[in-house]
Amino acid sequence: MAYNDEKTRYESPTYDSAVPEHMSVGRYIATRIPTLKPPMHKAPNPFRLLAMLNTQQWLFFLVGFFGWTWDAFDFFTVSLTVSDLAKEFDKTASQITWGITLVLMFRSIGSVVFGIAADRYGRKWPFVVNCILFIILELATGFCQDYKQFLAVRALYGVAMGGLYGNAAATALEDCPAEARGLLSGMLQQGYAFGYLLATVFARALVNTTSHGWRPLFWFGACPPVLIIAFRLCLPETKSYLERQAVREASGNLTSTFVAEGRVALKRHWLLLIYMVLLMSGFNFMSHGSQDLYPTMLQNQYDFSPNAVTVTQVVANLGAMTGGTIIGYASQTFGRRFSIIVICLLGGALLYPYTFVGNKSVIAAAFFEQFCVQGAWGVIPIHLMELSPGSFRTFVVGTSYQLGNLVSSASSTIESTIGERFPLPPKGSTHRYKYGLVICIFMGCVYALVIVLALVGPEYLGRSFDIAHDNDMIEATHGGQRRDGMGGDHDSSDDGHEKGIAITSERV
Repeated sequence: MAYNDEKTRYESPTYDSAVPEHMSVGRYIATRIPTLKPPMHKAPNPFRLLAMLNTQQWLFFLVGFFGWTWDAFDFFTVSLTVSDLAKEFDKTASQITWGITLVLMFRSIGSVVFGIAADRYGRKWPFVVNCILFIILELATGFCQDYKQFLAVRALYGVAMGGLYGNAAATALEDCPAEARGLLSGMLQQGYAFGYLLATVFARALVNTTSHGWRPLFWFGACPPVLIIAFRLCLPETKSYLERQAVREASGNLTSTFVAEGRVALKRHWLLLIYMVLLMSGFNFMSHGSQDLYPTMLQNQYDFSPNAVTVTQVVANLGAMTGGTIIGYASQTFGRRFSIIVICLLGGALLYPYTFVGNKSVIAAAFFEQFCVQGAWGVIPIHLMELSPGSFRTFVVGTSYQLGNLVSSASSTIESTIGERFPLPPKGSTHRYKYGLVICIFMGCVYALVIVLALVGPEYLGRSFDIAHDNDMIEATHGGQRRDGMGGDHDSSDDGHEKGIAITSERV
């Protein structure tokens, strides 16, 4: 893979869909630190990278970004109304955070169902169905009359929410130029922070400003998905999906070929899939541990007014969007793992001011802490895409992310429950707790976990998404021995089959 212009030559390694080299466990461990050395690829001008995208690639990126943004908006509507929901349903804050926990737990179901559907039937219609469910379930949340209804609706919302991330990432990134992946990955991931920012602003505008209390925020959340659905309906399937579909059709049996691809992917990559789930568990602990209970901490422990909470959250999310974009872009030069580790070290150093400064100066700490948290996350969409087997890219990216969410689903409940063991003097009838202490310790442990996981894991920077480079597809559609390039047996008939795949891709 190479990118050339008048002044710049950019080269990045291209890896097959299999592990680049067979190694013993001991040798693999020995290579973890040496392989952290930044490749120091010369970084092209970011504006020149963005100019490489054609109109259709931009539209795919934007619809994925908007879908992921509103996914995040709908999720944070509960985080930003914990106190109001607790008062409405006569529950404690920790009981209301079960609504967050259930969403995170049930997201893995949605990722499996919608991920398989998107890899088998295309990205378009599963995306549309997801958005329709957003509309229905956000409206339903706004009409809940008791705590049990609230928990039931949020659990169903978790299923819908879980199906979107992998689809949005595949739609936005799989057709984009390889050289622009890092930058676009960072930009895509910041849909999450942008959704949080929008939720913060609209929560201030809509919550407790009418006689309906917190409910208008959820009713409003059901409106923009209508526009996102219309946007997606105007676009075709991605080129990468159409190439795979053409190969499946050429094999004569779409379903059996799809199942065969699944068997090959599981046989070859099961250990990698487990690693991806563990990595996403750490990352989801990092985001939810630093964000979900933070507005409650500001309001309860430090007595911030609603306006002050809103300003702090807006600034924090501006930092998140800045960090994700910059670190995602930098990972193309410094490598995915190295970028994650360095930004996690910086984030850990900022935890004390982020959680122990009790005045308006915390705004600066919030900006830079979320710069670090979402900076690390900015690498993740493309890192997961590059690690994933090509035939099940949507399923693997979405499911590893959502299973990580399942593992980390109790983050806010853990923090709020432990925080209630460290009471502060009450203010009137309001019980106060040292939530900042708990968030600080919790996040310190999480950063350490993510650093270790990034250190021990693989990295396939610059991997080709072209079907002609996918040995999994070759084996699944041909059934012969694969060409591994590492001294293994080679069935010469594979050459002809690879040429057939290349011809099919060219026709697409």
